[in-house]
Amino acid sequence: MSELISNKSLSGDQEPPLIEFPCDYPIKILGDSAEDFVEVVVGIVCKHAPDFDAASATSRDSSKGKFRSVSVVITATGEPQLQALFDELKATGRVKMVI
Repeated sequence: MSELISNKSLSGDQEPPLIEFPCDYPIKILGDSAEDFVEVVVGIVCKHAPDFDAASATSRDSSKGKFRSVSVVITATGEPQLQALFDELKATGRVKMVI
């Protein structure tokens, strides 16, 4: 087992890392169905993950058409990047959930 993730290499009360950065990080963003929702979400994602390929984003409407989800996979560089991305998505007032 790698020393980076082996519990044997940790001292006392240290916890093993939950995520090793950088890594591919899938994100699903759910909001109200609107014509420009995908464009708004992809714009924010590109701002926080400049190497993200906007063409790789996928979207899907709910069965009744009230909600839309956008799925992306970014290369996450650290928790500050992810927190800033989540905060800006929620600040739009259009995003209901980020998973």
